[in-house]
Amino acid sequence: MADQQITLTLPDGSEREYSSGVTGLEVAQSIAAGLARAALSITVNGDIRDLDRPITEDAEIAINTWDSEEGKYTFWHSSAHLLAEAIQELYPEAKFGIGPPIENGFYYDIDFGDEQVTQEDLPKIEKKFIEKARQKSEFERRNVSKEEALSHYEDKGNEYKVDLIKDLEDGNITFYTQGDFTDLCRGPHIPNTGDVKAVKLTSLAGAYWRGDSEGKQLTRIYGISFPKQKMLNEHLERIEEAKKRDHRKLGKELGIYMIDKMVGSGLPLWLPNGTLMRRTLEAFLRDEQKNRGYQEVITPHIANIELYKTSGHYPYYKDSQFNPMEVDEEEYMLKPMNCPHHHRIYSNDLRSYRDLPLRLAEFGTVYRYEQSGELSGLSRVRGFTQDDAHIYCTHDQLKQEIKNVIELTQLVFNTFGMPVDIRLSYRDENEKKYGGNTEYWDRAQQEIREVADEMELDYTVAPGEASFYGPKIDFIIRDAIGRKWQLGTVQVDYVMPERFDLTYVGSDNEKHRPVIIHRAPFGSMERFMSILIEHFAGDFPLWLAPEQVRILPISDDQIPYANELKESFENIDVRVSVDGRSEQIGGKIRDAETSKIPIMLIVGSNEVEDGTVSVRRHKHGDIGTFKFSEFISDVHEEIKTKALPKNQD
Repeated sequence: MADQQITLTLPDGSEREYSSGVTGLEVAQSIAAGLARAALSITVNGDIRDLDRPITEDAEIAINTWDSEEGKYTFWHSSAHLLAEAIQELYPEAKFGIGPPIENGFYYDIDFGDEQVTQEDLPKIEKKFIEKARQKSEFERRNVSKEEALSHYEDKGNEYKVDLIKDLEDGNITFYTQGDFTDLCRGPHIPNTGDVKAVKLTSLAGAYWRGDSEGKQLTRIYGISFPKQKMLNEHLERIEEAKKRDHRKLGKELGIYMIDKMVGSGLPLWLPNGTLMRRTLEAFLRDEQKNRGYQEVITPHIANIELYKTSGHYPYYKDSQFNPMEVDEEEYMLKPMNCPHHHRIYSNDLRSYRDLPLRLAEFGTVYRYEQSGELSGLSRVRGFTQDDAHIYCTHDQLKQEIKNVIELTQLVFNTFGMPVDIRLSYRDENEKKYGGNTEYWDRAQQEIREVADEMELDYTVAPGEASFYGPKIDFIIRDAIGRKWQLGTVQVDYVMPERFDLTYVGSDNEKHRPVIIHRAPFGSMERFMSILIEHFAGDFPLWLAPEQVRILPISDDQIPYANELKESFENIDVRVSVDGRSEQIGGKIRDAETSKIPIMLIVGSNEVEDGTVSVRRHKHGDIGTFKFSEFISDVHEEIKTKALPKNQD
């Protein structure tokens, strides 16, 4: 009897036939020997699996290497197990909680009992980790019954694993073993430990079991690992560079924002320099939106709780919202999102198909309750402003509107020199997480994929990352030192038109449901500013810098000329100042460099006589002497074109 054949579809859309039961490693070998050597795991219909597991049905697959998020996920998951194996040998009485991969590395929560493990112990654990990795142990997967799993950990006296197993369904429990270590785990893992060549255990922290502050506090060890020592060295260099760029440090030094305990944690106050930058960013996007037919609206900071119950945001996000307040025997809430307010604005008029698309935009401030331990500068706050917009359109208009939004979002990130990765975030099989019916979801997911294909975008698909009301296109930017940040998002929504009974009258004189596109290129103004500060290390493009030009007269005799230059700049809306202090010119230059002023104009008696300026650029030094009339024209052009700094081109 001939082997049953299955069809596997590769990421590029090509199809290959294999015998049922083929493994991921065999598939990789059939494609290329180099791919097989680099393979860490395989994704089958959205599920990441070990390379040695058989595939028995038609599927969409992707071979995961270190260069993919799924590959790193697998690599760091296996590294967490290696960490546990090393600790098991060094601390035989240790009991293990959970050890997942995270965005950059992994951690393991451990009960060391009476042992005191400190930062000074980490090098010793790292050494044992590498020793275990070099044994090249294979990760062996084994299905176990719930009874066997419970018995295994009860015998070890590990109440944490027992607690986890009690919530698992019998028949879906697996153990993984590498070397002398066995762990409760659903996988996936790399083929063997030898792939891990370098590790750095970065920090220790306390972690309550299952987040219960009344429960046992475990020791959480964070780490990161790589397939090459060179990669680890580069990573550590990036960490040092990131410390220099920390927006909390630069934000204070450059007078951008402050956090005041009397005002409240997580509620930033924008200082004059930061306010100038924020208003400049808003003006940039407002101009682009105006050119694209958006209309701006303003909505209040609080609303009746029934608004959010209708939208479904409450109770979906109940734990991240501030408690309701009683007003006139009704409950009101601080606004956690802008969407429902815009939907009510849409409902204010009877809409015709001739009115669509209707594009409503708002820089709307919203409030979310974040745990105090999670607050961080501008990147994690309790009050923030979103560059929200909602587009109400017909089904026939949907794809073109999505394309327009994608083009706007790409323009924003290109302006700042930020490369973009694109992810299509779909729903998964857990229907309880999502609103609306599956027919709408399937249609929306198909439409955003068609748009991505028609625009020839390079994208990945991420099941389970959708919003509760619809699939979305996420834009993940990379900053100047290679870190990734999810910023802009475009979401297709078939759910809210139903919940708010939104309609328009079509050409057939019948009522129809519009489709909604949610869109926010910046996302949060606060978080975007934190990323911009770190991306540019405070050395902002001329158009964005809070102070663009500083004029430095060598002596008091040149102050009148300096003021004339200042007035000329102000006439074309350049942000300029004159340093008229009785200070040596070298001190004035140092102060301007420290303040990261993009352009410094040094004027002495020769410049006054010749109508020139001696120009310095921040970090580049002297660039020459120029006729002022020509130089001011160049400055105006640089600001108008939003040119990037030379080291950002």
